[in-house]
Amino acid sequence: MVIIPTYNEKENIEDIITAVRNLPMDFHILVIDDGSPDGTADLVRGMMHTYPDSVFLVERSGKLGLGTAYLCGFAWAIEHGYDYIFEMDADFSHNPQDLLKLYDACANSGADVAIGSRYVSGVNVVNWPIGRVLMSYFASKYVRMVLGLPVCDTTAGFVCYRRRVLETLELDKIRFKGYSFQIEMKFTAYKCGFRLTEVPIIFVNRALGTSKMSGGIFSEALWGVVRLKISSWFRKYPKYIDNQ
Repeated sequence: MVIIPTYNEKENIEDIITAVRNLPMDFHILVIDDGSPDGTADLVRGMMHTYPDSVFLVERSGKLGLGTAYLCGFAWAIEHGYDYIFEMDADFSHNPQDLLKLYDACANSGADVAIGSRYVSGVNVVNWPIGRVLMSYFASKYVRMVLGLPVCDTTAGFVCYRRRVLETLELDKIRFKGYSFQIEMKFTAYKCGFRLTEVPIIFVNRALGTSKMSGGIFSEALWGVVRLKISSWFRKYPKYIDNQ
C-alpha cells in the first residue's frame, strides 16, 4: 500500500497514480487529501473509477499535518491487511520506479524499514538551491549526532515499513505532525530494535505545483530532536517478538 498525502496537487496526482499503477508490481494507492481547494480529491475519485480495486481516498477537513496524514493512512492500511506500507510524495520528487527497490529491501533483503536515501551515497538531489541542499544535509547530520540514529537521511519521506513495525511502534505516542514526524518514526523504529536500511535514490525537486517546504520546517526538526532525545531517556520502547 502506497500512502500519498496531498494538498493542492492537481497538477501531479493523476500522473503519479498512473505511474505507480503501471509498475510491474500491483501496488495499491491510498491518497490522504487534506481538503485541497484545487479539486485534487475530485481527480482522485476519477482515478478510482479507472482503478476501482487499487486506488482509495480518505478526505480530511483541512490541513492537519503531514504526520497525522500518514498515521491515518497507516491505520487504514493495517486495518485492510497490507503487509508492506509505503510513504511517498505526490510531486514526482520520489521516482515511482524506486518503490520496487524499497519493496525488495524489506521483502527479500531482511530490512524492517527501507529508507529511500538522498545522502547514503553522496548527495543525490537534483534542482534544489544549494542553500536548501546544505540545510537538509546538515540537518540530517545534526539529527544523527544528537539521536545516535545510524541513518544518513533522517528526514527522508520515501519509506517502506513492514506491517509488524507499525503494529509495534505505539503510533498513538508519535507526537510530531510536521517533517519531524519522519525523524520520530525512524528513531522509534530503531529504538524498538527494527532493522533500518537505506536505499540510494535520486531526489528530484518538483516540476509542477507548489512546495510545502519552509525554513520553519527545518527549525521544527532541529529543536524537535532535542525533545525527542530527552523523552527517550524516560520511555520504555516496545520490542518486536517474532513468534514464528
